[in-house]
Amino acid sequence: MTATKRPDSAGPGGRPSSDPDPIRVSFRRYAGVRTRVLEVGDLVPDPELPRRSLRRRAATPHVRPSAPRLVLLHGYCDSADTWRPALEQLAAAGIPAVAVDLPGFGDAQPLRPGPMLPQLDAFTTAVVREQAVLGSVVLAGNSLGGTMSLRAAQNSRLPISGVVSIAAPGFVDSWLIRTVARYPFPLRLYSALPVPVPGFLVRKVAEQLVPRLLYADSTAADAMQVQRFTALFPDYRATKSRLEQARQLVAELADAYRLDSVKVPLLVVACGKDKLVTAASGRQLHTLVPHSRLLVREDWGHCPQLDDPVEVAELLTYFAASAVRTTQAKRAVEAVSEDTAAG
Repeated sequence: MTATKRPDSAGPGGRPSSDPDPIRVSFRRYAGVRTRVLEVGDLVPDPELPRRSLRRRAATPHVRPSAPRLVLLHGYCDSADTWRPALEQLAAAGIPAVAVDLPGFGDAQPLRPGPMLPQLDAFTTAVVREQAVLGSVVLAGNSLGGTMSLRAAQNSRLPISGVVSIAAPGFVDSWLIRTVARYPFPLRLYSALPVPVPGFLVRKVAEQLVPRLLYADSTAADAMQVQRFTALFPDYRATKSRLEQARQLVAELADAYRLDSVKVPLLVVACGKDKLVTAASGRQLHTLVPHSRLLVREDWGHCPQLDDPVEVAELLTYFAASAVRTTQAKRAVEAVSEDTAAG
């Protein structure tokens, strides 16, 4: 199932333009990075509360709602806005969820010089710990967000009940990602041009490429989402910088995973029309984490939250509920075993 074009009277995600926006927008700081947060459902605790007070609240049963809390992470050169259509569906279903701009993207502060993944790890950890104060956290990430979700799941100290990895790179990647990694002559030539390519030409190329790379069906692409992506490449200098950053990220992905440390429930989503991360990558990830579940959708592209936000929201809802039950049952058994051993 792919997204259909919404009528002119519809707002983002297919919501009638006359309806109030259920998504709250705020700015917060995680691991020293100020960023934008899109949120539906229960409010998070006041970030100004002392840490000791937050831990006390986390230990109080009556402030922990039964519904899992979804934390949604976007991909490279994307932003939290990619999750807006799905967030509206989650809001209608009463599911609490947040989507954040990762450092270096959207309205977040830029990444610092040096390795990227450790900075993103610290940021993701801070988001998870904040949300865990109010309930069981299930992480869902697309592309780079899928990588960060998997890396968070490798940390046994993080209070995560489950992970959904959608098109995470670094396993069996497409020719395009491999091309960026090799940095072939055409890309080196582009970066070394003495005369910058005119900005209008860069934007025109981006407008043609973005729908084809992100959507299963480029003719169904949302014009607002495409414009948001192309705004990341306003000119030659910005494009060159993003290309160099992409090369660094691809290099870091070579040593990004310690999958034997992933013990929480994991749903791997592989997309048959993904032109950036092949469905074979998802199958490989599923093989490497034997307890994981695999969903292959031949009709989804690299960003299924844009192709089919209704079904993606339903998928996240059902998996999150199942993952929380599984994790809670496992922890209860472990607690009984520890008590028995101690006695």
